[in-house]
Amino acid sequence: MNIQKLMKQAQQMQAGMAAAQEELAQKTVEASVGGGKVTVVATCAGDVRSIHIDKSVVDPEDVEFLQDLVLKGVQEAITKGRDISAAEMKKLTGGMGLPF
Repeated sequence: MNIQKLMKQAQQMQAGMAAAQEELAQKTVEASVGGGKVTVVATCAGDVRSIHIDKSVVDPEDVEFLQDLVLKGVQEAITKGRDISAAEMKKLTGGMGLPF
């Protein structure tokens, strides 16, 4: 086993992971709920970038429904982003289970 070769591979993997994390922080995903009435755009890093709410779901008598739709949309967008992040990191680490 060549320690220098192993160290070089680890450094390359680390650099690749840093670049992938930076790219994923800019990559966006979109989740629509309520038949497309609420759309959330978030980064793969979990930052919500925008929320679009169709006027037809704004009912002052049923604010809870709108709150539920927004929450569900945000949760779905973040889940999609995390799934993409995990898949990209798995490609880089070869499934070694390294934290990222």
